[in-house]
Amino acid sequence: MPTVKIFNYQGDVVGDQSLSDAVFAARIHVPAMHQVVVAQLANRRQGTHSTKTRGEVRGGGKKPWRQKHTGRARHGSIRSPIWVGGGVTHGPKPRDYHQKVNKQVRGLAIRSALSQKVNEERLFILQGIDSDSHKTRDMVNFLEKTSATRKPLIMIHESMPSVYRSAGNVPGAKVMHVDSINVYDLVNHGFVIMTPEAAGRIEEVYGK
Repeated sequence: MPTVKIFNYQGDVVGDQSLSDAVFAARIHVPAMHQVVVAQLANRRQGTHSTKTRGEVRGGGKKPWRQKHTGRARHGSIRSPIWVGGGVTHGPKPRDYHQKVNKQVRGLAIRSALSQKVNEERLFILQGIDSDSHKTRDMVNFLEKTSATRKPLIMIHESMPSVYRSAGNVPGAKVMHVDSINVYDLVNHGFVIMTPEAAGRIEEVYGK
């Protein structure tokens, strides 16, 4: 059973917490994490890009010059793709980039990402984060004392406006509700900091 440290908001270790083997000590499945991250980034794309073909560019109906005896190459339209201002050959058109990922694969990827963070000792529990302090200085001091200054991901279990405000100006920091957990943010951030309630919620959902 994996054990992680528990810190208070002053950056002091106040204990240890045992986590679920099924969620935080699972076998790390790199292909599943890769598939989910690729799908997540693809689903962010709007797919609204569009270029005009030679038939859609305005103008070009008249032949620029006669076919023969001019000394120049023959052309039928000034909107040909080889002309400046002409159409685009094989350019992008609106499309749907959505990729479907099965629920089981997504769960496997999340468990793998969490287990990887535990193995690297980049995941710990924070008590007392629901304090009224909304100062960036207090958040920076906490991150420096815990050596978690590299792109920390703070996972909370309820609305905490003071936490959002205190971490808003910290470079690379992100505050996220536990219900919005995803593989990309787990992989992209250097440290994962979560409340005890958030850890319990994750074990409840992904430990089945």
